[in-house]
Amino acid sequence: MKGFLLVIFFVASISLVISFTPHFSNNVVVVTNNKTEKYIIKEEEEETNISHILFGIGGYSKTWHNRSRYSDLWWRPNVTRGFVWLDEEPHESEPWPETFPPYRVSQDTSEFEYNCWFGNRSAVRIARIVKESFELGLTNVRWYVMGDDDTIFFTENLVTVLGKYDHNQMYYIGGNSESVEQNVVCSYNMAFGGGGIAISYPLAAELVKILDGCINRYHYLYGSDQKIGGCMAEIGVPLTHELGFHQMDITGSPRGILTAHPVAPLVSLHHLGKLRSLFPLTNRLDSVKKLIEAYEKDPSRTVQQTLCYDLNRNWSLSVSWGYSVQLYPWLMNARELGLPVQTFKTWIGSEEPFTFDTRPDYEDPCKRPIEFYLDQVVGLQNGETFTSYSTITGHDSSNQCENQKYKPALAIHMVNITAPILSPQVWRQAPRRQCCEVINAFGSELHMRIRSCNQWESVTAPFHDKYGDFAYSQRIFQPVMNRTRNFELIIERQKRKRKEEYF
Repeated sequence: MKGFLLVIFFVASISLVISFTPHFSNNVVVVTNNKTEKYIIKEEEEETNISHILFGIGGYSKTWHNRSRYSDLWWRPNVTRGFVWLDEEPHESEPWPETFPPYRVSQDTSEFEYNCWFGNRSAVRIARIVKESFELGLTNVRWYVMGDDDTIFFTENLVTVLGKYDHNQMYYIGGNSESVEQNVVCSYNMAFGGGGIAISYPLAAELVKILDGCINRYHYLYGSDQKIGGCMAEIGVPLTHELGFHQMDITGSPRGILTAHPVAPLVSLHHLGKLRSLFPLTNRLDSVKKLIEAYEKDPSRTVQQTLCYDLNRNWSLSVSWGYSVQLYPWLMNARELGLPVQTFKTWIGSEEPFTFDTRPDYEDPCKRPIEFYLDQVVGLQNGETFTSYSTITGHDSSNQCENQKYKPALAIHMVNITAPILSPQVWRQAPRRQCCEVINAFGSELHMRIRSCNQWESVTAPFHDKYGDFAYSQRIFQPVMNRTRNFELIIERQKRKRKEEYF
C-alpha cells in the first residue's frame, strides 16, 4: 500500500512540475491580490515600410496621360503599391505603360446624392476610393493613403511619418490648407485631399461600414475630402496634423514656403502645375525633378531650414537644404529670418490671411536677400553630402542694390555646403532645427557646414534690436476684406477654379 501511494505521489509531483514549466508563448498569466490578469505580449513587428502603404490616386481617364507626369516622379513599379482610380476605361489606342501605377475603374456612383451647386459630383467617386481599395482585400496593408493625380509624394518621408504611429490604432493623418479662406469654407478639422490623407487599417475598417451612407448624409458638401472628414467626425477620430503634408492652396511662387519649411519632413506637394516653377528659369516639371535629385540623396534633410550668421561680415544666412540659400547683408534676428517670405497670395488671389506667419516680399532690391539656388548635390563616402547653390544669371540681375554694404555680398556667386545625412530617427525625437556655420570665403565662393546644434547653442545675433535692421513697422498691412464679400468671392472663384481642375 505504501508503495502504491509513493507511486501516486511521484506521478502527481511530475504533473505539477510539468504544469509549471514555462512555455514561450505570447500569453502571460499574473496573479495579484487573488485576481488573475492576462496580458498579451505581441511579437515585435517589423518597422513600417513602403510595402505597408496602399495608395489610392484619384484620376480621370481623359486627363491622366497629361497628369501622369507627376506620378512618374515618385511612383516606383514593384515597390510602391496602389492604384490610380479612373472614371472610365482609358482609350484603347493609348497603351498603359508599366511605369504607371496600375489602374482601376471606379464603381458607378450615379445613385448617390450630390447637391453642392458649385461642385462636381466626381467628389462622390473620389471619396469612395478608400472603400474600394479596402474591399480589394490586399494583405499586409497598414495604411491607406489617398491623393490627387497631381500630388507628389516623398515616399521615404511618408514612411518616416507614418512609422511614428501605431498602425493598430485608429489614425486620420494629414494637413490643412495654407489659405484661411479654404479652411473656413471646408473645415479646419479635415485633411485636405490634394496634400494627402493617411488612414490606418483599423480606421479604414470602420470607415467603410458607414461611408456610403455618410456620402449621402453630406450630399451638400463640395469635396471628397470634406465628406471623408464628416465621416471621421461621426466615428469620433480627430485629425492628426502633420506639417509636411502640403495642399499648396496658394497662387504665385511657392518659393517662400520652401525656403522656410516647418521643422518636419517634407511629405507631399500639390498644385505644382498651377504655381510658378520652383526654380527660376526652369520649367515646372524639370524644377521638381531637380528638387527630387536632392531628396534622393538625403530625404530627411530636404528643404529643412537652417539659420546662421557670418559675424566677420555681419551677414545673415538662411539655408533650405537641397533648394536654396538666402544671404542678407545685415544681421536679422532669428524670429524674422525663419518666417516665409510672402511670394504668394491665397488660393482666391487675396493678399492674406494664411494659416502661418509671413514677412513681406519687398520690391526694393536693398531690402531683398541675394538668392542662390541648387546647382548640384553629391553624396560623399563619409556619410555626408556636398551641395552647391549658385546665383542664376538673368534672374533679377538688372535689379541689384547699389548700396555699398551689398557689394561684398554680390561678389559671392556660389555657396558650398557640407552636411551629414540626416537620420529618419531624428523625427522620432522632439523637433529642433539644426545649426550651421560659415567656414570661410574664397573669392566668389562661400563655404558652410550644417550640423547638430551644441548644448545651449542658439541662433542669436550679437545685438539687441527689437525688429532688426528693416523694422516690421515698414510692413503695410492690407485691411481685412468684408467677410461677407470675401465669402462670396471664395465661392465664385472656387467654382471657377474647380471646373478648370476637373476638366
